[in-house]
Amino acid sequence: MKAFLDDDFLLDTSVARHLYRDYAAGLPIVDYHSHLPVSEIAGRKQLRNIGELWLGADHYKWRLMRMAGVAERLITGDADDREKFLAFCRVLPQAIGNPVHHWCHLELKRFFQIDSAINEANASALWDAANARLESMDAWSFLEQSKVEIACTTDDPADDLADHAALARSALKTRILPTFRPDRAMRINDENFPEYLERLGNAASIKITSFATLIEALDNRIGFFHSLGGRISDHSLEIPLDGRAAADSDLQTLFEHRVNKSKLDAKALSAYHLGLLTYLGRSYARRKWAMCLHIGARRNNNRRAFEDLGPDAGFDSIADIPPTEGLSLLLDTLDREQNLPKTILFCAHPAMSELLASMIGNYCRDSVPGKMQFGPPWWFNDHKAGILRHLETLADYGVLGEFVGMTTDSRSLASYPRHEYFRRLLCRAIGGWVEDGEYPDDEDAMRTLVEGICYHNAKSYFGFAADASDRR
Repeated sequence: MKAFLDDDFLLDTSVARHLYRDYAAGLPIVDYHSHLPVSEIAGRKQLRNIGELWLGADHYKWRLMRMAGVAERLITGDADDREKFLAFCRVLPQAIGNPVHHWCHLELKRFFQIDSAINEANASALWDAANARLESMDAWSFLEQSKVEIACTTDDPADDLADHAALARSALKTRILPTFRPDRAMRINDENFPEYLERLGNAASIKITSFATLIEALDNRIGFFHSLGGRISDHSLEIPLDGRAAADSDLQTLFEHRVNKSKLDAKALSAYHLGLLTYLGRSYARRKWAMCLHIGARRNNNRRAFEDLGPDAGFDSIADIPPTEGLSLLLDTLDREQNLPKTILFCAHPAMSELLASMIGNYCRDSVPGKMQFGPPWWFNDHKAGILRHLETLADYGVLGEFVGMTTDSRSLASYPRHEYFRRLLCRAIGGWVEDGEYPDDEDAMRTLVEGICYHNAKSYFGFAADASDRR
């Protein structure tokens, strides 16, 4: 019997162990998609205790606790941090096989040098030991201990990015870069859409009175993000895109319809999303950005919970949204114009994986390695089986060696062992192919694969390597 979480954790062959220890383990991290709170990084926040660190904003843990029957007051309610932490420790042993179980133990080992199992019996000792260590740590400590070279946050187009500007001038070794997330401009039916247009217009110094001026304002803000190192856009596709492109006059009519206080029906909303994404895609291509499209998530399913707790509280699930026709039209339209940016298709729905993995091959031209990306194994797929399945699917349908690797997709500063989790599974997959005689025992080729997927590919794909040279 192997020891729990030993040095060979998830590494089941001699090749896998060699690849991980000699090539993957020591590489820096390029975390190109996260939800880290940039204000906490800029302010070098000190966490008051491990309860706040683990349970302050982690909907993965909240969801797990609810399914184990923990009362909401011990999750997001008015219980104190210690009570919440003890409740989490009490139920975590029940979550065998859940990645949260592995992640939390890895976080204890890597940040706090604690090897104890997380359970009710150990909870008080873990609380004391972790909190003693936290006294000498701040937000920067987590980034530096994890060797995070670049971390991209998620930012609204109207944000002033003042914290990013401050961090760029700071002594922090990690580069914290903004990501352009225009969800509020996409959600034209939201009650607060008119107020948002005013805020966006003020940020861009443009009065938004039409669809054309909306595009002008967003393009202005893309330029501003670019000036502070932004190279990535991020979109949540929560409905299918329309299968027919709307004319500019139609998009203006839809915009006027909403400004006049009438919400768009499903067909009109789908047409608006396609039109907006088409214009934004042109802006991204012009600046050599990457466009990330998150597909297959159904958010805020529980109305009562949403009214009590708001969004991002752990009440999301996989969505069965057929994306093919409208997504293909978006990509094909931009490609025909030679305006297709580098694009990453994030897939939350395992049943869509092969569909999207096959689609990336349709638009790989222009001598850009891995221009269209399938991945990473996101949200409901970032567990052991999901990551291994993702690697096999990409290998089946694409060129695995061009993959840009893993992200944390997290709000927690302690989430970086998720990269270790992924790297171990990547080495397990490659090691298995070699051990089974399905890939040559070629040291240089294996090293190139591992180091590329874990680090170099992302740095090159997003243009971060060139940016770093420019800064020097």
